Order: sequence, then C-alpha cells, then structure tokens
Amino acid sequence: MHLAKLPDLDKAAWVSRAAALGFETRLFIDGAFVDAADGGRFATVNPATGETLAEMSAGTGADIDRAVAAARRAYKSGVWSKLAPRDRMAVLYRFADLIEDNAAELALLDTLDMGKPIADMVGVDLPEVVKTIRFMAECIDKIDGKVTATEAGVLHCVLREPFGVVGAISPWNYPLLMAVWKIAPALAAGNTVVLKPAEQAPLSCLRLAALFVEAGGPPGVLNVVNGLGEVAGRALALHPDVAKVSFTGSTEVGKLILQYAGLSNMKQVALECGGKSPQIVLADVSDLERAVTSAVNGIFGNQGEVCNAGSRMIVDRKIAGDFVDLFKAQAQAAFVPGDPLDPATRLGPLVTEEHKGRVLGYLQAGRDEGARVVMGGDAPDGQGAYVNPTLFSDATPSMRIVREEIFGPVGAVIAVDGPDEAIAVANDTIYGLAAGIWTSNIDTALRLVREIEAGVVWVNSFDEGDMTQPFGGWKQSGNARDKCFDSVVSYTQTKSAWIRHR
Repeated sequence: MHLAKLPDLDKAAWVSRAAALGFETRLFIDGAFVDAADGGRFATVNPATGETLAEMSAGTGADIDRAVAAARRAYKSGVWSKLAPRDRMAVLYRFADLIEDNAAELALLDTLDMGKPIADMVGVDLPEVVKTIRFMAECIDKIDGKVTATEAGVLHCVLREPFGVVGAISPWNYPLLMAVWKIAPALAAGNTVVLKPAEQAPLSCLRLAALFVEAGGPPGVLNVVNGLGEVAGRALALHPDVAKVSFTGSTEVGKLILQYAGLSNMKQVALECGGKSPQIVLADVSDLERAVTSAVNGIFGNQGEVCNAGSRMIVDRKIAGDFVDLFKAQAQAAFVPGDPLDPATRLGPLVTEEHKGRVLGYLQAGRDEGARVVMGGDAPDGQGAYVNPTLFSDATPSMRIVREEIFGPVGAVIAVDGPDEAIAVANDTIYGLAAGIWTSNIDTALRLVREIEAGVVWVNSFDEGDMTQPFGGWKQSGNARDKCFDSVVSYTQTKSAWIRHR
C-alpha cells in the first residue's frame, strides 16, 4: 500500500532527499519551537551508519512543567475541548492531509532516526498514520452518553467528557505511528496532549506537532518535549496536572509508570508493554507454506522490533522439521540486511549499537542453553547496528530466548505434541499481547481462541486487522486498547447528572 501523493522513488532519489533534509531539534510548546530550559542536549544517531544526525534539546522537569501548563491553559480555555465536534473533525482531517502531503519527509525522518526500511515507512507506517487520524476524526461526533430510566420528576444523564491534559510516552520502534495511536484518539476526545517521544527517535514527532498547528490546531493543544525517559518521561508521569498517561514500551518501565501515577495524583494509566507472542502451527494446518510465510514476516518484520512479534513458534512435532526447512529457505531469501534507504531492503539495522549488543547477548544465551542455530546467530561485517535474522530450533520453554522479550530478529521453534501441549506452552509466559493459531479444524481453532491468554488472537493469519480491531494485551503486556472506537472512549470519563425537575 502506498500513499496516493507519494511517487515511487529509487534508492538514489531517497539518498538525495535524505542529504537535503533539515532537522528541528527544539521542543514544541504552546504552538512554537523553544529551547530546553537548561540548554541540555542529547544526540540522535543514524543506526545504519553510526553518524550523529542531530543534537536534540533535552527537556527536563522544568520543560514538562511548561508544556503541561500550556496544555492546561488550552484545555481550560475551551479552544479545543469545547470546539464543535465537526470543527474538531475538520482540523484532524486537515492534519491527515498535511501528513500525506509531507509523507516523504516524515518517512525519511523515521528511516534515518531508527533504521526502519524506507519501503516499510512508505508502504505501512505512513498509510497507517493517515488512516488512524482519519478514523479517529470520524469517531468524534459518535461519542455519546445515555439517559437512564428513572422515577417521574427526575432526569438522569450519563455524560462523557475528556480528561483534560493527557501525557503520552511513545516508543522508538514505530516513532510516528505509535505516537499517533496515542495522540489521535486523545485529541479526538477533546483532550490536550503533552507527548514525550522516545529519545532514540524523536525527529518525526516534532514535525508532526508543527503540522498539527498548520492544520488549525490551537497552540498548546499538542506539545512535544524531547528528553530522556528517566528525566522527562518520569516528570510527565508524576505531574499532578496530568489526568491520564498513556505509555508504550517495556514492561519494566510500564510498572514504573504505575508507581508514578500512585505517587502523584492517581492519574489514569494506559499501558501497552512487552510481548512474547506465540505462533501455534498444528499438524492439521491446511497450508504449511502460507503459515511459514506468516511466521517469517511475523518475527523479522521491522527487524523484530515489534511488541507483538511472533517470536515463539510452537509447532507440532510431526511437521516441525518441514516447518524449519521452509522457514530457513523463505527467510534467507526475503530478509537480507541492507541500507534502509534502498526500497529493496526489508531488514534494516537495530535502533542503536547498545541494543545490538543486547540482542547478540541473547544469541549467545541461546547457544549456551542448548538451542540449535538454524540460520543467522551473528552480526554481518561492516558498520551499523545490524544483526542477521536468526532462527533457533530445539528450543524449550525454560530457555531465555523463549521466556524473555528480545526485541530483535530472533525466533525460536518449540516442538510440541498436539493442541494441549501447545496451549500450555503458549500460556507459560508473563506476557499476553497476541497469538497466532494455524489449524484447519474449526473446533480446535475456537477452543484455542478461548484458552490462549492474549488480548489479540489471529487464526490462520498473523498481524492482520483494521481500525475496528482493538489492539492490546493481557497480563504484563499491559491494559490499553489502541486503534478502534473504544480507544477514543478510553480518553473520556463519565459524569453522572441526576436532575430533579419536580
């Protein structure tokens, strides 16, 4: 899928555009770009080359205070929260149009900042960004309350109103898309927002905020504060004037966000955290090759830096050998590390050299614990934070590569005997974000849908869906539901009005 207004470009054209690109490095507060209060800076680095792209303003608690104050003023003034629903819709529609108009620039910002292949930005991320904003805009005048049955002389209304100031903390693996998953429903519901993007990839979010104002968004409604998570993110989650905080990231940090909410004002918390999603392939699968294709894409897409990556391939022992052979053949042909500015590249670098080292540590742990390397297991020669796509077989549920979120292009095959063992292995995890089931038996499929402990379950597919599908997890994968109409409603709170009129 490509954006209608973005022509197909070859590698040379993307490289040329990248060389001419300028970077905004300041914070965006109250409708304008401003420097950090204390003048601090941090570097954002191109993981494909190791070169510093820009020195970003590093926001601190003082800057969070400024941004929250601006958001609170804007909310209290009613310039957004009390705007007629159709008028708010019009701003968000223009916002989506401007993103489409500036798609090439936004695509390059994320590709350079975190290594995502440009083909993924053009074909997946940017179309989904535009689709998300337009869908959320369509929801605005669909938010309603209710009138209950009461005694004569009483009118009881249940109203839905925005929270006020929403703090959003977005991750680096989908810098633009995950930010929009948060800000679009929050804005649609009438809230004002302070966004703290991941320090590893903040560039596109700053451009996003400027486009919102260009679309007619009032100053102060959307603010962006770059900064380190332990400084700016912590200050945002602790701020007493933030009514709700939405976070996507690691389970470890998600637990801290819950603590900060309790230590401050008991603000609402929406978490979308880690995952270790199983792909269960049973012996009666009708099309093994299709299941393998889905498994390959499910773990190596976006370099495996996906919260719902299908990293645990739970395969019936009867077909495990064939599964592994097909997987290796498909993956080695499709996912070759390359320059993310080349439209032919499907596997870019990991986000940082530090993260590359972490993933390589898991590869060694897999070997040490007895898993067999079928493909990959190392890093390619040369510069950049690259790791070769890796598949382990002969894995067991107790291994670290099976139990812990790696967040890289590393999959493990666990052989099982039938559906009962598959269910037990799939649920033997602290996570519960997503799962895939491959079977030709509808009774088996329905049983597994009910028994698998996950917020999203795909049958004979993986990582599909549209904007009607709630996305979010169970257990330590969090409690949020992104996309869908319910995500807009989740940024509202109810008010019960009991009116005695006689």
